[in-house]
Amino acid sequence: MHLPRGGLQWGLLVIIVGVVQALDIDINDPQSIKDAASQTAHGSMLWYKGNETGQIPGAFPDKWWEGSALFMSLLYYWYYTGDSTYNAQVRQGMEWQAGDGDYMPSNYSSYLGNDDQAFWGIAAITAAEMNFTDASKGYSWLSLAQGVFNTQRARWDTSNCGGGLRWQIFPYEAGYDMKNSISNGLLFQLAARLARYTNNDTYSDWADKVWDWSASTPLLNNNTWNVADSTEIQGGCNDQGNNQWSYNYGTYLTGAAYMYNLTEKASWKTAVDGLLNMTLNTFFPQSFGYIMSEVLCEPKEVCNDNEILFKGLVSGWLSLVAKLVPSTYDRILPKLQASAQGAAKSCSGMGNNTCGVRWHLSKWDGLVGMEQQISATDVLSAVLITEKEGGGPLTSSTGGSSSSDPNAGDGKSSSSPNTPKAITTGDRAGAGILTVVFAALWAGLIAFMVIGA
Repeated sequence: MHLPRGGLQWGLLVIIVGVVQALDIDINDPQSIKDAASQTAHGSMLWYKGNETGQIPGAFPDKWWEGSALFMSLLYYWYYTGDSTYNAQVRQGMEWQAGDGDYMPSNYSSYLGNDDQAFWGIAAITAAEMNFTDASKGYSWLSLAQGVFNTQRARWDTSNCGGGLRWQIFPYEAGYDMKNSISNGLLFQLAARLARYTNNDTYSDWADKVWDWSASTPLLNNNTWNVADSTEIQGGCNDQGNNQWSYNYGTYLTGAAYMYNLTEKASWKTAVDGLLNMTLNTFFPQSFGYIMSEVLCEPKEVCNDNEILFKGLVSGWLSLVAKLVPSTYDRILPKLQASAQGAAKSCSGMGNNTCGVRWHLSKWDGLVGMEQQISATDVLSAVLITEKEGGGPLTSSTGGSSSSDPNAGDGKSSSSPNTPKAITTGDRAGAGILTVVFAALWAGLIAFMVIGA
């Protein structure tokens, strides 16, 4: 069994609170799904320290991009369940990490990749599309997405391979000489979502540009619909690292769905169908009961923290695809439902509904981490698309209220600078109460052990 950081504390809590059963959901009962999602969302927030005294809101110093995955998960959770418990922390964290309106914060920007930054841009456009209220002080969600787009557009590298984003931003980073699917796929998705939200041709033109370049390389084969992971600049982007990861497929599929919803062009529908077929056939294996699996790493138990998050991200994106392209709904929903049931059953660990990595086992696999909680929350929230009426994410003309700043991130922004919310006395008191509670539990356990001896 792999215990998390602070595993001793978790173990003590298991002794104290006893055994908790798996989250046994009824897939036809939305309330049971919401109740389960509330448990997994709570579990993910047990790992978040950003609103505690001396901590940095929104920050996970060793894996900065994962903050965006956590907040996206909580946005989906709020959107699909209506529970606003974590909204204040989401808003505070997403604003605090905004940098100069472009998600390049000074504390982390020196080692970020294009994909790291882009995930925060995707979180921001998700907030805008869900009409998550803009912060009263700081940047709007739409302007933050625009800021990421503008800074990444400026990095488009035509001097090597005719275009594309490099994986890493700076020459001293390992991976700078590589162009990969996730960086370019996220830029494509972000441009497509901005195009649909704003109805601005600049964004749709860039979505076309990124797609066409990707399809001109081994990254995206628009005949077989294979999505490779990476290609090397040194070889003229003619080779391919063909590792099969779900999020590479998911990001191109999602962008194509937004473009089809916007334009109704048959070519985009062909792309949606082709990529969806590959995604469902590859990552929802029949041998696993059509429960989603990161097939490259899960069977051998070698997934790292990043890779554990991939299927959670794709679960959320598939819920959007099902709404944006209604013809896909009946194909996507059963796969998400099977996965949600498996994920719920995996959440029976540590005496507190800790979730596992391998949902297809339908039991806890002994693995522990924030990433497991995030992905389980993602898929449990995603199946609640059955409760959402309408044609999918909002736009500026269908009720989206986030304010626009087309110049965000390029030094000409009209947005107000970020004014982060200070950590309040209440926050400090909350942290202090938790410390006192844990100290009492620890003292009680030690006394019990001494007496027992």
